[in-house]
Amino acid sequence: MSEEDADSDENDRKTGVDDFEAVTDAIHDRIKPDAEERERLREVADRLLERAEAAATDRCPTADVLQAGSTARGTWISGDRDIDIFVRFPPDLDRKTLERYGLEVGHETLPEGHEEYAEHPYVKGTVEGFDIDVVPCFRLESATEIRSAVDRTPFHTKYLEARLDDELAADVRLTKQFLKGIGAYGSDLRTRGFSGYLTELLVCEYGGFRPLLEAAANWHPQVELDPEDHGKERKTGSTSRGESVDDVALSFDDPLVVIDPTDPERNVAAVCSADNVARFQHYARALLEEPHIELFEPEIPDPLTAADLREHLERRGTTPVAIRFDAPDLVEDQLYPQLQKSLDGITMGLDDRGFDVFRATAVADDTAVILVELAVSERPAVERHDGPPVHVRSHAEGFYESYADDPDAYGPFIDGDRYVTERPREFTTAEAFLESDRLFDVGLGAHIETGLEDEYTVLVGDEIAALLEEFGQELARYFDPTP
Repeated sequence: MSEEDADSDENDRKTGVDDFEAVTDAIHDRIKPDAEERERLREVADRLLERAEAAATDRCPTADVLQAGSTARGTWISGDRDIDIFVRFPPDLDRKTLERYGLEVGHETLPEGHEEYAEHPYVKGTVEGFDIDVVPCFRLESATEIRSAVDRTPFHTKYLEARLDDELAADVRLTKQFLKGIGAYGSDLRTRGFSGYLTELLVCEYGGFRPLLEAAANWHPQVELDPEDHGKERKTGSTSRGESVDDVALSFDDPLVVIDPTDPERNVAAVCSADNVARFQHYARALLEEPHIELFEPEIPDPLTAADLREHLERRGTTPVAIRFDAPDLVEDQLYPQLQKSLDGITMGLDDRGFDVFRATAVADDTAVILVELAVSERPAVERHDGPPVHVRSHAEGFYESYADDPDAYGPFIDGDRYVTERPREFTTAEAFLESDRLFDVGLGAHIETGLEDEYTVLVGDEIAALLEEFGQELARYFDPTP
């Protein structure tokens, strides 16, 4: 390489670094809470912590309270309004009493609050624009002793407080905003993305936002990180740093494995889907190669119009079919797993009957929709049914006798070395299958099945235009997909 070419490459590299820093500096200035916001949050949090502690110790003198989550660790993004207060009770308290005390403390702390339920009930409310959770848990010596998932949270807070400095906290905020921008942030069962705790661990493990992106750009799932070297058994492959590992069984089969430093039996990234791991990799490369602010900003598409929908359907030459029904009254973390199970069951049922599912999705608002795009929407009136080879006498004779006297079947005849018959097909259209009781033979979520039993509508082809008013943005994303 000539000296001139080398200088050019070096200038390009410096320009890339400068562009990256210019973009991340601009985003950081936008998302960093200012002194006034921090002070307001601190005042509200301190007041509520004091109120919660007084209520807790009135009932149990050895109880204590602490603030958890991103606002406790200084990693929250400006505008976020979550304050998590954990009320810790001694482990010798029985669970029923803990739940009762927890609700009483919650209501004294948040007189206008309401009860919600995770693994056990807690109180949620709003104070001066901040969203407050008051959550009871057990005060334990180790996260391996937990009785419910919330018992881990204080250990997470303690672990990260000891490792996050101001620079890493700033990089956590950048990473969170980046994940929000690409649609991969959130451990809820609709998103199945990166949780706040997982994001913080990744930034700590790699030493910053940019090093994390550079590593992720070259990940080869399964990726495994073990921040505290707990020594979980691992299989042959590569770790996040490209190291070889022993040929022994691995307990986790997720694409991204981050062993919880406070609990070696848990993968912090278990909820993170393969789609979102790949999405993070794609956009990590994109940001490193061509930094731009838009990658930090969630894209909200314009709702699809009827004209655009017709154009897509004509261009694609596929047949969309949709099942629409009243959405069950469930929280999203219950609803979306059931929708996914139902989507899987319905697509399998259509594929098994020869309707060749091309792509599919499920969405919900006031109504719920399972949308399946088919490469084949109609099948012949007969279907081929291969029997056993003729030389497998017992099975072959049984097959032959089953169809020999069937007036509706063709054959049996011999094709190669086996019996074959052509019998009437149960459903010649996908619509007929979806409108039949056989729909309930596929795997459906329990509440979805109940909703379908009450009433549902099947829409075929351009009839799905009826979905545009409620799901125009979701259909825009479906017909104009991005990574």
